[in-house]
Amino acid sequence: MSEERDTLEALLLRGTRLLHEGKAAEAIPMLAQAYVMDPENPDAALNFSGALILTGQFKKARPVLEALRDREVENAMVWTNLGAAYLGNPALATDEQQRKAIEAFERALELDEHAPSVAYNLGLIYRDRQERAEAARWFRRALKTNPGDRHARSLLKQIENSAD
Repeated sequence: MSEERDTLEALLLRGTRLLHEGKAAEAIPMLAQAYVMDPENPDAALNFSGALILTGQFKKARPVLEALRDREVENAMVWTNLGAAYLGNPALATDEQQRKAIEAFERALELDEHAPSVAYNLGLIYRDRQERAEAARWFRRALKTNPGDRHARSLLKQIENSAD
């Protein structure tokens, strides 16, 4: 059992390191193996699902995150990743995908009001839904969390200028 635990930890460490280096595709095999070895391990599930999301494999990430959500209900990162997995490609997202993503992202912010990129992502969803007032509200909140966010500032300016 100790040898298996060491193998799990080594896979998780290598896969997570690759993920942080921006090499999500290379990380997937290691993180997938770690997840298969211990699907109850929150780090294995979260990192594996993150790698899937970063490589556009949103549908594969959803069941991993839904199972993790049921065990880690107070983990904002789980809800953030779940929102991203539900949304998928924003340009192709259906109304149902957007609504599920909104719920998950809002839950992430309830747990951590400064959760990175969440308010910005909500702004994007509402912009795509043509709900300008809501989009502006979320972009303003994103700027409170990260005043240097040039994308949020630019999108907010576009929304405000289109209201004229």
